[in-house]
Amino acid sequence: MQNSNIDWITTKELAEIKGISERAVRKAISKNKYVIRKCSKPYEILVTSLEEYVREKVTSVKEKSALTASISYVVPETQKKLALAKYDLIKKWDEFRTGKKNKTIAGKDFLEAYNNRCICEELFNIVGKVAIGTIYEWHKKLRTYNDDWHCLMNNYTFGEKTKKSAMSAEEEAELLKNLLHPNQLNIGKAIKLTKLALKERGFENLCCDLTYRRFANNYKNEHYNTWIEAREGNKALHDKVLPYITRDVSKLEVGDVIVGDGHRLSFFIKHPYTGKPVRPMMAAYQDWKSGGFVGFEIMLEENTQCIASALRNSIINLGKVPKFVYQDNGKAFKSKYFQNIDFDEAGFNGIYAKLGIKSVFAKPYNARAKVIERFFLEFQEEFEKMMTSYIGTSIEDKPAWLKRGEKLHKDMHKKLTKNYIPTVQEAIKFIDC
Repeated sequence: MQNSNIDWITTKELAEIKGISERAVRKAISKNKYVIRKCSKPYEILVTSLEEYVREKVTSVKEKSALTASISYVVPETQKKLALAKYDLIKKWDEFRTGKKNKTIAGKDFLEAYNNRCICEELFNIVGKVAIGTIYEWHKKLRTYNDDWHCLMNNYTFGEKTKKSAMSAEEEAELLKNLLHPNQLNIGKAIKLTKLALKERGFENLCCDLTYRRFANNYKNEHYNTWIEAREGNKALHDKVLPYITRDVSKLEVGDVIVGDGHRLSFFIKHPYTGKPVRPMMAAYQDWKSGGFVGFEIMLEENTQCIASALRNSIINLGKVPKFVYQDNGKAFKSKYFQNIDFDEAGFNGIYAKLGIKSVFAKPYNARAKVIERFFLEFQEEFEKMMTSYIGTSIEDKPAWLKRGEKLHKDMHKKLTKNYIPTVQEAIKFIDC
């Protein structure tokens, strides 16, 4: 009987031997070209169902690797100890299930006792807690590799693979030159041009196309910003990459960055001069690290005075001057009072320069970039809708007593509120509370 390792081959191994992509192998499988079986990996292919010349290559490669496997590396003592402990645990688990009517329940009972340190405490100190799925996976590996405990090692290469790629520095440089070309050559064309250029320069024993393609895909995934900027330009970088960079809030300290924006309140207050109902503006700042609402000001419109007052209140409440202010892209926030009228992040002429604050503006029509927008949604639900003069933010959102023909709701609203409309000072007191 042949060795089970030579009887079956994975799709990845077959692709490397034939010098094609793994996708091409899967396509051949879909056309029933090979005999396959499902395993922990996607598929394994029966070697005897392959072409004759491929079978010879597979057999020679497998036999060669089997001969050199025992001397290609030395197993570290810690890895050996862990693998042997796993092996002993599998054997004890299998032994416990032997003779039981329901092996599944018996296996779970053994694992529960093991994880609670009731049995095999020495093995627990080495292996730690184990899930039932992990036990079945280890058990399957031992069956596949003829009870060889080496298969239980954690995919450790023991210095065998120290490089990410088998490509030489010249190959990588030439391939990158073609991949990062502004004419946006596809990967296949870049590989052909690379090999042609290297052969003309006298290079031999070049890597296969699959190695080149793997390097190209890895480079694209790991250096996506460089890939986009080199191939598509700076505008594509700003459109496709920069807006989606993940922000790591854990690197901030409380008060380092505050986020400012204006919000039109959805309830009426009395105009201080005419007495008529109006919807005022609220300029507010939120600390990015803690999410705390650190300062605000309410005025009839969003102007320099309103924003400056909100900023002052924020600094007083924080007890420190922030390093950065990330704010809305409106005219009032960009006024000359705060910074240079022709905004330039490198130089400032205004209150921010005097306080040592660097100002950064949000991208227009990108409300999700400002974390304070989430606070405004909660503010509307928790506070604004509780006000007697609440009118909503749109036609669809307005309360029932404002809709046409709702006399009952309108009369009830008048009786309950007696047409009460707060002043600006009263609204500020309500928010402070």
